[in-house]
Amino acid sequence: MPIARSAALFVVAALFEIGGAWLVWQGVREHRGWLWIGAGVLALGAYGFVATLQPDAEFGRILAAYGGVFVAGSLAWGAVADGYRPDRWDVTGALICLAGMAVIMYAPRGG
Repeated sequence: MPIARSAALFVVAALFEIGGAWLVWQGVREHRGWLWIGAGVLALGAYGFVATLQPDAEFGRILAAYGGVFVAGSLAWGAVADGYRPDRWDVTGALICLAGMAVIMYAPRGG
């Protein structure tokens, strides 16, 4: 169950961080205004809080592993929110990043 909880927290963190960055992008680059930017800033703050809920106590490990989730999640967000179609190299790279995340977070470690 700890792996499932950790994975779920990574997904929630990705939704907040990627969603927050997307909202800021929409507010600034697509001229949607301060309400979008403010919502993005709040979501980015929520991401920082969610990251602290990971069961592992090592900040560096959590953020390094989250990088793999961020890569894959960003491609997925672009596909859903903006109609971006990742090519096979995007997908291959994202899978490599997720494999790296799994090694960083879930590999057995000695005492």
